[in-house]
Amino acid sequence: MPRGLKPLGDVDASIMAVLASGDLHGYAILAEVRKLSGGAVRLGTGTMYGALERLQDGGVVVAVAEEVVNGRTRRYYRLTASGRATLIAELERRQQLLNAARSRLAAAT
Repeated sequence: MPRGLKPLGDVDASIMAVLASGDLHGYAILAEVRKLSGGAVRLGTGTMYGALERLQDGGVVVAVAEEVVNGRTRRYYRLTASGRATLIAELERRQQLLNAARSRLAAAT
């Protein structure tokens, strides 16, 4: 896994998860994370852009395009091959944790 990205926090994992389906600009990322979480996670723009910068520094996300819409620049982001591998590893790590927790709960009842 790329440096400093294991384990992923919920914000980073959520952003990477929505980028797994294709390139998105910042506000679309915010909306998709909200949808993905069933409305439970509402990222602020500062939190999201800080996470995107961290993810870019880690080599798991890259900015791929810009366009101007209504006088504002939209930057599009993409999950890299390394990012895809990192996300898969994180999902497997979380699944192992969930499985262990379920086993302990079942054993305790």
